Amino acid sequence: MSMYYRGNFGRFDYFDDGREIGPKRQRLFDQGSSFYGASPVSSYMYNASPYPHTGQSPPFPLVRLRGLPFNCTEADVAEFFHGLDIVDVLFVHTDGKFTGEAFCVLGYPLQVDFALQRNRQSMGRRYVEVFRSKRQDYYKAIANEVSETRGGSPHRSMSRGKSSNERKDSAEHTGILRLRGLPFSAGKDDVLEFFKDFELSEDSIHIVFNSEGRPSGEAYVEFANAEDSRAAMAKDRMTLGSRYIELFVSTPDELDEAVSRGR
Repeated sequence: MSMYYRGNFGRFDYFDDGREIGPKRQRLFDQGSSFYGASPVSSYMYNASPYPHTGQSPPFPLVRLRGLPFNCTEADVAEFFHGLDIVDVLFVHTDGKFTGEAFCVLGYPLQVDFALQRNRQSMGRRYVEVFRSKRQDYYKAIANEVSETRGGSPHRSMSRGKSSNERKDSAEHTGILRLRGLPFSAGKDDVLEFFKDFELSEDSIHIVFNSEGRPSGEAYVEFANAEDSRAAMAKDRMTLGSRYIELFVSTPDELDEAVSRGR
């Protein structure tokens, strides 16, 4: 298997290191691929495919959400759709600002019907609308996300971004960084590739899982020393696949607490 980084919309850059970055999202662009592999949530009712022998192409398992809280995270969406297989969550931005909308790709077409049952249920103090969407709309949103990421950081206003940068620059480094915004399908190899200019091992990378045992979109990385972690901050808001990754200075206590929560 080969690695692909998604660059401009519809184009992939090739890296032959034996792994795909964000393999699930990559398959969304492959018209001949199937979603119907082994599922971490074993439920025939949710996962069975109604298209096993007909040769009919299954519908793209996509829903769109509207009315999300502006501090919403991927983990919040995964919790909102508890029990369903989440392949990807893509937040929608306009001029660098979160619109309160998102696309959610599910593991199987039948799960769309179950996702629609969450329509107008609450997330925090807001009710969230859930409705069907089209593959083409998702692709357009991906292209916009890449463009927004290059031009500015989503979920941030300019003033907040500047304040955050100043805090990051002045923070005291301990050799540990926290990563936020990882694709749910990202593994340790992906993080190693992201920090390929530094000497790291798999043991120094800690993927954070939520209470359900699912990836939270965060990870911690232990560098050899504080100088390396400070230098690695140059990768802040760079992309892994099509996702921009935020980096934060962390501590051993914060790392231990995050790892213990996911056990």
